[in-house]
Amino acid sequence: MIHTSNVWYNEWAGELAKLLVETTKQHGGLGFAPGGKDQRGEGGAKVFFSNSGTEANEGALKFARKYAKEFWANEMTNGVGAARKWEDSTKTRVIHFTNAFHGRSMGSLSATANPKYQLPFTPLIPGFELVKYGDINGFRATIGPDTCAVIVEPIQGEGGVFEGSEEFFKTLRAECDRVGAVLIFDEIQCGLFRSGNMWSHSTFPLDCHPDIVTMAKPLANGFPIGAIMVRDHIAKSITPGSHGTTFGGSVFATRLAHHVLTRLSSPTLTAHINQVSAHLQSRLSKLQTHFPTLITEPARGRGLIRGIPFTDQTIPGKLVDAARQRGVLLLTAGKDAVRLVPSLNVERAEIDFAMDVIESILGTLSVDQ
Repeated sequence: MIHTSNVWYNEWAGELAKLLVETTKQHGGLGFAPGGKDQRGEGGAKVFFSNSGTEANEGALKFARKYAKEFWANEMTNGVGAARKWEDSTKTRVIHFTNAFHGRSMGSLSATANPKYQLPFTPLIPGFELVKYGDINGFRATIGPDTCAVIVEPIQGEGGVFEGSEEFFKTLRAECDRVGAVLIFDEIQCGLFRSGNMWSHSTFPLDCHPDIVTMAKPLANGFPIGAIMVRDHIAKSITPGSHGTTFGGSVFATRLAHHVLTRLSSPTLTAHINQVSAHLQSRLSKLQTHFPTLITEPARGRGLIRGIPFTDQTIPGKLVDAARQRGVLLLTAGKDAVRLVPSLNVERAEIDFAMDVIESILGTLSVDQ
């Protein structure tokens, strides 16, 4: 069944939400340590379903702003005065980072600092503040009492496959706690086992974890779905009518996603992902030695989200075009990299074929340098 009215109860939306939270507790993430034996803060988590990644990020930004305004209102003036009204709150600003990609609708686009995507649609939503990805001092200088949210990709996909350090994420967490802002991890591309773990932050210390995780792409294996997983203290602010969706969380989408997540989290598939990821890494690690004029840095990323960085920014486009002609689909990422994001059930032989094609093309390009 593709669609039913939201008036009707959909058991599979509930079952999928439960599975997402329980699997996150098992593997770690959103303030829960792997195995669920320890957690950051009290309570559990809730899930809101949408149709896409940009919708998930739009919802997360709305949730953060509403929570932050209420947080501000519940603080006593100077610690002793009467409670303030949330309508008077100035706690509305959002910090985002260079090289990010969060979506193409206006809120998500406002957090995507790429002129190629932004300029045709200016003016964008005000109140978004840009910080260099990984710049701890720059972040500390920017966050303040009017900050309601910080949105970040633990591993940036489109922006160049850059990964922040644990120290960076620990700083984001501590500063958000200090000013009462919501920390949002956009795991739409790097989450759901692509990094080798359920979430790319699953194995981080708890003091690096977010309040909200957004997801979409692999949850229903290509069928349109998105989701916002939110810790309880944020979810309490999202009362009936605060947010809504017509098609999000449909019977078909949630039933399919329940099956897909069950498969993704199976020990057999997670073991396979780690095995082929290790093989891919072994092939990627040799590129610097084989092509020193083209590549001077190790491959970025981890698991099955990897980026090959080049010294010459014209090389990624040439490699993508040539590989397509030989039956291998690659993507550019940022200004200097080619992105490898194969299916999670990719076989070792398929990785070898792709890498053989890449090495062959790079051999030709290095001669032309």
